[in-house]
Amino acid sequence: MTRAIALIDVNNFYASCERVFDPKLEGKPVVVLSNNDGCVIARNKESRELGVKMGAPWHELKGLARQHGIIARSSNFALYADMSDRVMTIISQFAPTQEVYSIDESFLDLTGMPGQHTAIAQRMRSRILQWTGLPVCVGIGPTKTLAKLANHVAKKRPEYAGVCDLNQLSSSELGALLASIEVGEVWGIGPRLAPRLNHIGIHSVQDLRCQTPEYIRQQFSVVVEKTVRELNGQACIELELIAPNKQQIVVSRSFGQKVTDLDSICQSLSLYASRAAEKLRKQKSHAATITVFMRTNPFNDDPRYSAHKTVALPAPTDDTLQLVRVAMWAARQIYKPGYRYHKSGVMLGEIMPAGGQQTDLFGFQDGGSKSAKLMAALDQVNRKMGKHTLRVASQGYRRPWAMRQNNLSAGYTTNWPEIIICS
Repeated sequence: MTRAIALIDVNNFYASCERVFDPKLEGKPVVVLSNNDGCVIARNKESRELGVKMGAPWHELKGLARQHGIIARSSNFALYADMSDRVMTIISQFAPTQEVYSIDESFLDLTGMPGQHTAIAQRMRSRILQWTGLPVCVGIGPTKTLAKLANHVAKKRPEYAGVCDLNQLSSSELGALLASIEVGEVWGIGPRLAPRLNHIGIHSVQDLRCQTPEYIRQQFSVVVEKTVRELNGQACIELELIAPNKQQIVVSRSFGQKVTDLDSICQSLSLYASRAAEKLRKQKSHAATITVFMRTNPFNDDPRYSAHKTVALPAPTDDTLQLVRVAMWAARQIYKPGYRYHKSGVMLGEIMPAGGQQTDLFGFQDGGSKSAKLMAALDQVNRKMGKHTLRVASQGYRRPWAMRQNNLSAGYTTNWPEIIICS
């Protein structure tokens, strides 16, 4: 039985989420901006056709925006995450084996599912569009690499009507299709390896597919060898049914305005340490080290300063209060007055599963069960009542350093007062 791995990908995910709740955006060029409304991190088809590049600074696009009516939105990650959860839940209804690959992509194993896989994929597209308003394309192939490639074809070629099933093509049809696609479109190749492959005469996906795996391994690496095998239908990358725990957790932001005082920096680090601790508990892990960093803007004429400090914790923990306390101490060690700080952050390292680790002798983990109950209550309240309903006082309440979001859309699905009500 031929394997049938499907990759479902939401088209222009961030921009599409914005359009769902603001129909006036339909047919207009839309971009989504990074933190502090700095750079373009997502754009729809209309903005791409105007020449808007990924990563382009927004301030450099103001003239083009006025000329063509480009609409900018600040990144609304709470909305995007909620819409992603809805899409992934719908996808899970079509097959028992699913890997959520990213916020807008999911693999699904359709092998052995009754009915034509193309018909299943079209029903999936229709249901996602009807229930969420988001358009998706589906690529199907015997391996994850071919499924990704099929998804690329489904997006770029209207004749496939949003679904491309490589398993339905004959050998000659498949070869002709792959010969028409540049090798840089292959998952894991991209613009970095494509020039090296071009240099040795490999220009299309079919060119790469026809190479012997051993030769490619000699010239490149075992990773590219696996890519060749996957292009020939040999599965080397299995579905990950459970996302692996992160080995490092980093939370950092650029400030909305320059910061000079230690109190404001400590407020930001308290917030970031709290968020990192939440992520740690979500994956049921503890951290043994915490790193705090702060720096000025390296791209202007201000005096420059950058520093970090890593602290080995007496015992691994997931306790927000303990991590915030250590982060505050580390910040005071590396802060220097007289600088205009641009960014700060927290990184948790040496992450291990919760439970089973050796405790300390000096009271860092005194009241461990009490701490666990307190953190569970904190997380439960914030899940039920909204993010930051309960928070550490050191985060502050007036945060002039918070990132700019001048074009932020409403929390249509995540904030009760902002939910759309039909009148």
